[in-house]
Amino acid sequence: MQELLSFGSDNHSGVHPAILEAVCAANRGHCLAYGADPWTAKARELFKSTFGAAAEPYFVFTGTAANTLAIRALCRPYEAIVATHIAHINEDECGAPEYNTGNKQLSFPAVAGKLLPEHLSQLSIQPQNPHRVLPRLVSLTQATELGTVYTLAELRTLCDLAHQRGLLVHMDGARIANAAVHLGCELRELTTDVGIDALSFGGTKNGLLCAEAVVFLREGLSPDFAFLRKQSMQLASKMRFLAAQFIPYLELGLWRSNAHAANTTALYLTERLKAIPGVRCPYPTEANEVFAHLPAALESKLRERAHAYPWDQGMTRFVCSFDLSTADVDRLLTEL
Repeated sequence: MQELLSFGSDNHSGVHPAILEAVCAANRGHCLAYGADPWTAKARELFKSTFGAAAEPYFVFTGTAANTLAIRALCRPYEAIVATHIAHINEDECGAPEYNTGNKQLSFPAVAGKLLPEHLSQLSIQPQNPHRVLPRLVSLTQATELGTVYTLAELRTLCDLAHQRGLLVHMDGARIANAAVHLGCELRELTTDVGIDALSFGGTKNGLLCAEAVVFLREGLSPDFAFLRKQSMQLASKMRFLAAQFIPYLELGLWRSNAHAANTTALYLTERLKAIPGVRCPYPTEANEVFAHLPAALESKLRERAHAYPWDQGMTRFVCSFDLSTADVDRLLTEL
């Protein structure tokens, strides 16, 4: 009998073979450290060709570090971040943004996972009042924590409104590849072209090995970021092993093929779950996450065998990795 693979998280999967090959290729010989190597130079050029000539990427080890460092770079300690109440920076980073930056988070209730324009309109911005924090940075998660995806029009509206109010916009792009595949667009269309100022570009959830990036999409946003990264213990001495992973990821379009595979499996899982009596999926499956209300008997079995997680409001969350297929869905549900 074949092993039942995990639907608990896209962090449960292994590393894509092409990424391992890139790391092995970078392992030959010696080269200068801390990013002064040809792999880092090539990866930087690929980021510029992907996101625009002004893009400045900085490679880090974790998504939490990427988000926290982006906040630290763009906000002073008395300024605040605007996000939904379920944003990853709010709920799943153990207070790292607040602890490391000193910035307060202003939370609004998510609507199908999303921040709405009226939330930004409601912000009280009082630059002459030293008793209140100043909103400075809007953080949007794409895809959202509920597996939904901001459309290009929604992002453009939010960015325009934020900029009109003197705010910057950060995107937590842990699953940005899945969002782009759902929308059928390029990564630049989803970020630079709609007005995003800074991006946490995720790779680990989509087949990379502990490789993320902070990307500033406009000039002059953080000229001293190299110092912040070093001070925050995220400057890799053997940077080539992080940078080398982004070369096939961007150059060969691996980000797209991996995300397409994960999204396709998630849609199929949703269809199969909905066919089971008593199962209800409250949110559309637009990326690689599936949320479902399950009958009690099925719920306990699925959580045990699929390693799916209990979620808010009695839901169970399933996440499809790049290496899961419709056959894995069939195998799981058939056995149960």
